[in-house]
Amino acid sequence: MTRVLVVEDDTQLVRALVINLQARKYGVDAAPDGATALRLADARRPDVVLLDLGLPDMDGIDVLRGLRGRTRAPVLVLTARRGSDEKVVALDAGADDYITKPFSMDELLARLRAAVRRTETTPATRETAAVTTDDFTVDLVAKKVTRHGHDVRLTPTEWQLLEILIRHPGRLVPQRRLLLDVWGPSHATKTNYLRVYMAQLRRKLEPDPSHPHHLITEPGMGYRFEP
Repeated sequence: MTRVLVVEDDTQLVRALVINLQARKYGVDAAPDGATALRLADARRPDVVLLDLGLPDMDGIDVLRGLRGRTRAPVLVLTARRGSDEKVVALDAGADDYITKPFSMDELLARLRAAVRRTETTPATRETAAVTTDDFTVDLVAKKVTRHGHDVRLTPTEWQLLEILIRHPGRLVPQRRLLLDVWGPSHATKTNYLRVYMAQLRRKLEPDPSHPHHLITEPGMGYRFEP
């Protein structure tokens, strides 16, 4: 059973989410504030998190950062904040998707299913089980990245992007394919998602993110991994 942690202080919305999720055979835990959310993340090990940014005790971005220190489960941000700056901040802090209130339950459930699918592992072949560059090593079986002997923490979305590129070394992977494979059909034209997440990967993996050696942009076309 897929377990969902709902972090939301609107009791009516929580009730609607719990009813809809349980009707579809999800296990659900609900937290009305950030402190409870972090405790439940430790105790219940959710598979995916729905996180409101407007919480009574903590800013949702701080909760998001706290979750990222505890779990690699996808985090879908639910918020009434509509500005693009807020979206970028949430994505930079580790969010995997951003859903603006009010939203339809069907849309939210579709995005939740897509987030869960992205965490499913694809068996690595012997030839692609591990990839080593001068700057970092990626173990596709263990889903682990190390740089100069230290583990690098990636969000599920960052991992998905990196894995797709690594499985096609030296080859252009089109923007549309990345968007479809990682976010699904509803995001097929949202190239700003790719820019944000590729920038995050470069900051974590490249010695000089502004002049990347391994995660290369082909302007207007896509991205390429060079070992």
